[in-house]
Amino acid sequence: MTSTPATPAAPGSGDPRDAAPQFVLPLVVRIEKDAPPARTDALETAARAVLALLSDERVREGDGEEGEWARAVRDWEDARIRKVVRRARGAEWRRASALPGITASGERAEVRVYPPVPLDGWPKELVKLQVSGTELDDPERPAAPAAGLPVLWLNPELEMSAGKAMAQAGHGAQLAWWALDGAAREKWRASGFALAVRTAEPGQWAELTASGLPLVRDAGFTEIAPGSCTVVADHPALRGASGDL
Repeated sequence: MTSTPATPAAPGSGDPRDAAPQFVLPLVVRIEKDAPPARTDALETAARAVLALLSDERVREGDGEEGEWARAVRDWEDARIRKVVRRARGAEWRRASALPGITASGERAEVRVYPPVPLDGWPKELVKLQVSGTELDDPERPAAPAAGLPVLWLNPELEMSAGKAMAQAGHGAQLAWWALDGAAREKWRASGFALAVRTAEPGQWAELTASGLPLVRDAGFTEIAPGSCTVVADHPALRGASGDL
Protein backbone atom coordinates (compact mmCIF):
# COMPACT_ATOMS: atom_id res chain seq x y z
CA MET A 1 0.00 0.00 0.00
CA THR A 2 1.27 3.48 -0.74
CA SER A 3 0.81 6.81 0.96
CA THR A 4 2.71 9.91 1.98
CA PRO A 5 3.24 11.62 5.34
CA ALA A 6 2.45 15.11 4.19
CA THR A 7 -0.47 17.37 3.49
CA PRO A 8 -1.56 16.25 0.01
CA ALA A 9 -2.02 18.30 -3.07
CA ALA A 10 -3.78 17.10 -6.18
CA PRO A 11 -1.57 16.30 -9.19
CA GLY A 12 -1.09 19.43 -11.21
CA SER A 13 -1.73 21.65 -8.19
CA GLY A 14 1.71 23.24 -8.43
CA ASP A 15 3.21 21.31 -5.54
CA PRO A 16 6.94 21.13 -6.43
CA ARG A 17 7.11 17.57 -5.13
CA ASP A 18 4.96 16.46 -8.05
CA ALA A 19 7.50 17.82 -10.54
CA ALA A 20 10.38 15.86 -8.99
CA PRO A 21 11.18 12.29 -10.06
CA GLN A 22 9.06 9.97 -7.94
CA PHE A 23 10.63 7.31 -5.73
CA VAL A 24 9.17 4.74 -3.37
CA LEU A 25 10.44 2.99 -0.25
CA PRO A 26 9.77 -0.76 -0.66
CA LEU A 27 8.86 -2.88 2.35
CA VAL A 28 8.20 -6.60 2.20
CA VAL A 29 6.41 -8.43 5.00
CA ARG A 30 6.87 -12.15 5.40
CA ILE A 31 3.50 -13.92 5.56
CA GLU A 32 3.77 -17.69 5.58
CA LYS A 33 0.49 -19.55 5.12
CA ASP A 34 0.85 -21.56 8.30
CA ALA A 35 2.39 -18.86 10.52
CA PRO A 36 1.23 -15.33 9.69
CA PRO A 37 2.22 -12.60 12.16
CA ALA A 38 -0.33 -10.74 14.25
CA ARG A 39 -1.46 -7.43 12.79
CA THR A 40 -0.06 -5.20 15.55
CA ASP A 41 3.24 -7.08 15.51
CA ALA A 42 3.52 -6.45 11.75
CA LEU A 43 2.69 -2.75 12.12
CA GLU A 44 5.25 -2.23 14.87
CA THR A 45 7.90 -4.17 12.95
CA ALA A 46 7.30 -2.10 9.80
CA ALA A 47 7.73 1.12 11.79
CA ARG A 48 11.00 -0.13 13.26
CA ALA A 49 12.21 -1.19 9.80
CA VAL A 50 11.72 2.36 8.51
CA LEU A 51 13.61 3.78 11.49
CA ALA A 52 16.41 1.27 11.01
CA LEU A 53 16.87 2.45 7.42
CA LEU A 54 16.71 6.16 8.28
CA SER A 55 19.39 5.72 10.96
CA ASP A 56 21.65 3.39 8.97
CA GLU A 57 25.20 4.50 8.17
CA ARG A 58 24.50 3.88 4.49
CA VAL A 59 22.09 6.85 4.56
CA ARG A 60 24.75 9.16 6.04
CA GLU A 61 25.14 12.58 4.41
CA GLY A 62 27.43 15.53 5.06
CA ASP A 63 31.12 16.26 4.61
CA GLY A 64 33.36 13.47 3.48
CA GLU A 65 32.26 10.20 1.96
CA GLU A 66 28.51 9.81 1.55
CA GLY A 67 26.66 6.63 2.45
CA GLU A 68 25.79 4.36 -0.47
CA TRP A 69 22.05 4.85 0.07
CA ALA A 70 22.19 8.58 0.82
CA ARG A 71 21.44 9.77 -2.73
CA ALA A 72 18.46 7.44 -3.11
CA VAL A 73 17.00 8.55 0.22
CA ARG A 74 17.56 12.21 -0.61
CA ASP A 75 15.83 11.84 -4.00
CA TRP A 76 12.95 10.02 -2.31
CA GLU A 77 12.53 12.72 0.33
CA ASP A 78 12.61 15.47 -2.30
CA ALA A 79 9.43 14.08 -3.87
CA ARG A 80 6.40 12.54 -2.19
CA ILE A 81 7.35 10.20 0.64
CA ARG A 82 5.79 7.03 -0.72
CA LYS A 83 6.03 3.63 0.91
CA VAL A 84 4.69 0.41 -0.61
CA VAL A 85 4.22 -2.79 1.40
CA ARG A 86 4.23 -6.11 -0.44
CA ARG A 87 4.03 -9.64 0.93
CA ALA A 88 6.19 -12.70 0.35
CA ARG A 89 6.59 -16.25 1.58
CA GLY A 90 8.83 -19.23 0.97
CA ALA A 91 11.12 -18.83 -2.02
CA GLU A 92 9.77 -15.31 -2.63
CA TRP A 93 10.96 -14.26 0.81
CA ARG A 94 14.35 -15.89 0.33
CA ARG A 95 14.87 -14.02 -2.95
CA ALA A 96 13.70 -10.75 -1.37
CA SER A 97 16.06 -11.29 1.57
CA ALA A 98 19.05 -11.60 -0.77
CA LEU A 99 18.67 -8.01 -1.99
CA PRO A 100 20.47 -5.17 -0.17
CA GLY A 101 18.25 -4.00 2.66
CA ILE A 102 17.49 -4.36 6.37
CA THR A 103 15.25 -6.92 8.04
CA ALA A 104 13.43 -5.96 11.23
CA SER A 105 11.97 -8.70 13.40
CA GLY A 106 9.14 -8.57 15.92
CA GLU A 107 7.57 -11.29 18.02
CA ARG A 108 6.81 -13.27 14.87
CA ALA A 109 6.77 -10.61 12.18
CA GLU A 110 9.60 -10.03 9.73
CA VAL A 111 9.69 -6.94 7.53
CA ARG A 112 12.51 -6.11 5.12
CA VAL A 113 13.04 -2.53 3.96
CA TYR A 114 15.11 -1.49 0.96
CA PRO A 115 16.68 1.76 -0.22
CA PRO A 116 14.22 3.82 -2.29
CA VAL A 117 13.75 2.95 -5.95
CA PRO A 118 12.11 4.82 -8.85
CA LEU A 119 8.35 4.41 -8.85
CA ASP A 120 8.55 2.29 -12.01
CA GLY A 121 11.97 0.76 -11.28
CA TRP A 122 11.38 -2.03 -8.78
CA PRO A 123 13.94 -4.87 -8.66
CA LYS A 124 12.71 -7.94 -10.53
CA GLU A 125 12.75 -9.96 -7.29
CA LEU A 126 10.14 -7.60 -5.80
CA VAL A 127 8.09 -6.37 -8.73
CA LYS A 128 5.88 -9.46 -8.92
CA LEU A 129 5.12 -9.61 -5.21
CA GLN A 130 1.50 -8.95 -4.33
CA VAL A 131 0.31 -5.72 -2.71
CA SER A 132 -3.31 -6.68 -2.17
CA GLY A 133 -4.35 -9.38 0.25
CA THR A 134 -2.10 -8.30 3.09
CA GLU A 135 -4.75 -9.05 5.71
CA LEU A 136 -3.72 -9.81 9.26
CA ASP A 137 -5.56 -9.99 12.57
CA ASP A 138 -4.70 -9.74 16.24
CA PRO A 139 -5.67 -12.87 18.17
CA GLU A 140 -6.65 -10.65 21.09
CA ARG A 141 -6.85 -6.95 21.85
CA PRO A 142 -3.33 -5.54 22.33
CA ALA A 143 -2.49 -4.49 25.88
CA ALA A 144 -2.14 -0.83 26.78
CA PRO A 145 1.35 0.45 25.90
CA ALA A 146 3.87 0.71 28.71
CA ALA A 147 4.34 4.11 30.31
CA GLY A 148 7.00 6.19 28.56
CA LEU A 149 6.92 4.11 25.38
CA PRO A 150 6.65 5.95 22.04
CA VAL A 151 3.22 5.21 20.56
CA LEU A 152 1.99 5.54 17.00
CA TRP A 153 -1.74 6.17 17.41
CA LEU A 154 -4.02 5.11 14.53
CA ASN A 155 -7.20 6.96 13.62
CA PRO A 156 -10.12 4.94 15.04
CA GLU A 157 -12.48 6.23 12.35
CA LEU A 158 -10.59 4.74 9.39
CA GLU A 159 -10.57 1.18 8.13
CA MET A 160 -7.27 0.22 6.52
CA SER A 161 -5.84 -3.05 5.27
CA ALA A 162 -2.82 -4.34 7.16
CA GLY A 163 -0.54 -3.27 4.30
CA LYS A 164 -1.91 0.25 4.28
CA ALA A 165 -1.69 0.51 8.06
CA MET A 166 1.93 -0.72 7.96
CA ALA A 167 2.82 2.07 5.54
CA GLN A 168 1.06 4.60 7.76
CA ALA A 169 2.88 3.37 10.87
CA GLY A 170 6.13 3.79 8.94
CA HIS A 171 5.13 7.35 8.05
CA GLY A 172 4.40 8.17 11.68
CA ALA A 173 7.75 6.77 12.80
CA GLN A 174 9.51 8.80 10.12
CA LEU A 175 7.87 12.06 11.17
CA ALA A 176 8.82 11.38 14.79
CA TRP A 177 12.42 10.70 13.73
CA TRP A 178 12.61 13.95 11.79
CA ALA A 179 11.25 15.90 14.76
CA LEU A 180 13.70 14.51 17.35
CA ASP A 181 17.08 16.02 18.16
CA GLY A 182 20.28 14.02 17.94
CA ALA A 183 20.35 12.93 21.56
CA ALA A 184 16.76 11.70 21.48
CA ARG A 185 17.40 9.84 18.23
CA GLU A 186 20.41 8.08 19.69
CA LYS A 187 18.47 7.09 22.81
CA TRP A 188 15.68 5.67 20.67
CA ARG A 189 18.12 3.78 18.49
CA ALA A 190 19.85 2.33 21.56
CA SER A 191 16.50 0.94 22.70
CA GLY A 192 16.11 -0.94 19.43
CA PHE A 193 13.46 1.61 18.42
CA ALA A 194 11.07 0.44 21.10
CA LEU A 195 7.54 1.55 20.20
CA ALA A 196 3.90 0.52 20.16
CA VAL A 197 1.18 0.91 17.56
CA ARG A 198 -2.34 1.22 18.92
CA THR A 199 -5.73 2.47 17.75
CA ALA A 200 -6.77 5.56 19.68
CA GLU A 201 -10.14 5.93 21.38
CA PRO A 202 -12.38 8.46 19.58
CA GLY A 203 -12.13 11.12 22.27
CA GLN A 204 -8.40 10.55 22.64
CA TRP A 205 -7.93 10.93 18.87
CA ALA A 206 -9.42 14.43 18.89
CA GLU A 207 -6.97 15.44 21.62
CA LEU A 208 -4.02 13.88 19.84
CA THR A 209 -4.68 15.63 16.54
CA ALA A 210 -4.76 18.99 18.35
CA SER A 211 -1.66 18.29 20.43
CA GLY A 212 1.04 19.54 18.06
CA LEU A 213 2.57 16.07 17.82
CA PRO A 214 3.62 14.81 14.35
CA LEU A 215 0.52 14.02 12.33
CA VAL A 216 0.33 11.96 9.13
CA ARG A 217 -2.07 13.21 6.45
CA ASP A 218 -2.53 10.71 3.65
CA ALA A 219 -2.18 11.74 0.02
CA GLY A 220 -5.12 9.54 -0.97
CA PHE A 221 -3.41 7.32 -3.54
CA THR A 222 -5.08 4.19 -2.12
CA GLU A 223 -7.95 3.14 0.16
CA ILE A 224 -8.74 6.41 1.94
CA ALA A 225 -9.64 9.98 0.99
CA PRO A 226 -6.90 12.57 0.37
CA GLY A 227 -6.10 14.58 3.47
CA SER A 228 -7.25 11.89 5.91
CA CYS A 229 -5.37 12.03 9.21
CA THR A 230 -4.09 8.53 9.85
CA VAL A 231 -1.42 8.50 12.57
CA VAL A 232 -0.21 10.67 15.43
CA ALA A 233 3.37 9.99 16.55
CA ASP A 234 3.39 10.32 20.33
CA HIS A 235 7.04 10.20 21.35
CA PRO A 236 7.75 11.29 24.95
CA ALA A 237 10.59 13.56 23.77
CA LEU A 238 8.13 15.47 21.58
CA ARG A 239 5.50 16.12 24.23
CA GLY A 240 5.06 19.86 24.44
CA ALA A 241 6.94 20.41 21.18
CA SER A 242 5.27 21.95 18.17
CA GLY A 243 6.24 22.51 14.59
CA ASP A 244 5.14 22.75 11.00
CA LEU A 245 4.21 19.15 10.25
